[in-house]
Amino acid sequence: MKCRNTIVSDVEKEYLEQKDKVKQIMSRIPNRIYLTSDVWTAVTSEGYICLTAHFVDEDWKLTSKILNFCRMKPPHTGVELESVVFDCLKQWGIDKKIFSITLDNASANNNLQDILKSHLCVHRNLLCDGEFFHVRCCAHTLNLIVQDGLKVIDKAIHNIRESIKYVKSSDRRTLKFKECVSDVGINMSMGLRLDVTTRWNSTYLMLESAIKYKEAFQILKVVDRNYKNCPSSEEWNRGEKICQFLEPFYEITNMMSGSSYPTSNLYFMQIWKIQLIIEENLLNEDVTLKDIAMNMKEKFQKYWKEYSIGLAFGAILDLRLKADFTTYCYKKLDPLTYAEKTKKVLEKFKRLFKEYVKNFSTSSVSLSQSPTESILMSQSNTEGKKFKR
Repeated sequence: MKCRNTIVSDVEKEYLEQKDKVKQIMSRIPNRIYLTSDVWTAVTSEGYICLTAHFVDEDWKLTSKILNFCRMKPPHTGVELESVVFDCLKQWGIDKKIFSITLDNASANNNLQDILKSHLCVHRNLLCDGEFFHVRCCAHTLNLIVQDGLKVIDKAIHNIRESIKYVKSSDRRTLKFKECVSDVGINMSMGLRLDVTTRWNSTYLMLESAIKYKEAFQILKVVDRNYKNCPSSEEWNRGEKICQFLEPFYEITNMMSGSSYPTSNLYFMQIWKIQLIIEENLLNEDVTLKDIAMNMKEKFQKYWKEYSIGLAFGAILDLRLKADFTTYCYKKLDPLTYAEKTKKVLEKFKRLFKEYVKNFSTSSVSLSQSPTESILMSQSNTEGKKFKR
């Protein structure tokens, strides 16, 4: 049996060898590297920071590597966070190859990206002077939007939540509920789920599971006189409507949180769908759904009044969508301003394209030879085709 000092030495040696391999891979790729970072506090009250690099390797495979995972001692200010991130980039030798960083909406992260962008721009390490450097985490932003909307539904789903709590509060009640489920012939494979206040998607999953056992709850009301919170038919109907309303947000969150496939090309279409859903429900006859939509629109306007232009490029480069789709989306939302918005996106895209041409001027790429430029010129003069939602 090896002693612990030998094992520690072997692990460190293996780590350094693997780190060197990753450094060599990132030094060889001609493309830019994208960063994501997060900071959190563990149950032990210790702070941690994680920095991850995302890039397309030499075999055209999407690759993600954790560059740093370490203790983050207080204070967790933007200055301190930027210092840790920049030192890490220097250690890995990629401070001249960064394109963007994705962060959640914490105020410290806003300061982090401001300082880091200035730091990198001083050495002219960013394309387009860092115009596309900061990307807000879409999943986190969507979570904030939906959480604001759900503040108005506690009363609407109160009895559904209390019914699940009642069943789960003791083994005896759980067994009695199983008997009720068996009586109505429902498959028990899903089970009941109770939501967590900090996770909006858990509220959706709670409603989805409870609705499947609606008839079992009605039988439980008959056989258990202590059960007082059985939802009425109206409350079940409202719960079903809320569940249907939340379903597309749940699906979009899962889609945009994917890690084994590119997601930047999905951004524009999904944010557009979210805005359409919110706008449509502002006219909903159900007062609860209308109030949810009003709250969500306020938060949507705060973070996504202007779509991320950098991520809109993903839709343009998606052969299924191209620039015509951005035109169609903008026109669907506002027929008066769509031309101006489309023009702005295409102008920014051309600027970024020219930056790449300038950086790769030694290669065979040129503006006159590139089909991309001619495609962009033709697309900017055409009206968007119609797409189904």
